Amino acid sequence: MTDLDRINEHILRELSRDGRISNLDLAARVGLSPSACLRRVQELERRGIILGYRARLNPAARGLGFLAYVTVGLSQHTKAAQEAFERAIARAPQVTECHNVTGGVEFLLRVEVADIAAYKSFHTEILGALPQVASITSYVVLSSPKDDRA
Repeated sequence: MTDLDRINEHILRELSRDGRISNLDLAARVGLSPSACLRRVQELERRGIILGYRARLNPAARGLGFLAYVTVGLSQHTKAAQEAFERAIARAPQVTECHNVTGGVEFLLRVEVADIAAYKSFHTEILGALPQVASITSYVVLSSPKDDRA
């Protein structure tokens, strides 16, 4: 377990909102001197609490106007079947997230494509063609009133 004080938590919140914030601005927001702030950020990086920084992309501006969450149940509950499925999904650029989950299915996928036709193609020709797949349930996203992913 990692113990984080309130200042480190504040640093993490600010960096989650804006990973490009300057150290000077970050220090001012969290109430530290720039050198103390930089030391804390570097320590959070060294400890693996901050894994990296990334850009938030606008899917619609990239021509990816269709978002679905997809649950996938496997036909066999073996390590080999799971690993084969994970390798196949790693090669699918339409899948932006893949999570192994508990419950009635094995995987939850986030799929971003241009439109319903592109999703149908992915569903049928990629996901549906995998021999490990026994069930597929799609949840089409209509809107996202809250999305705090960094």
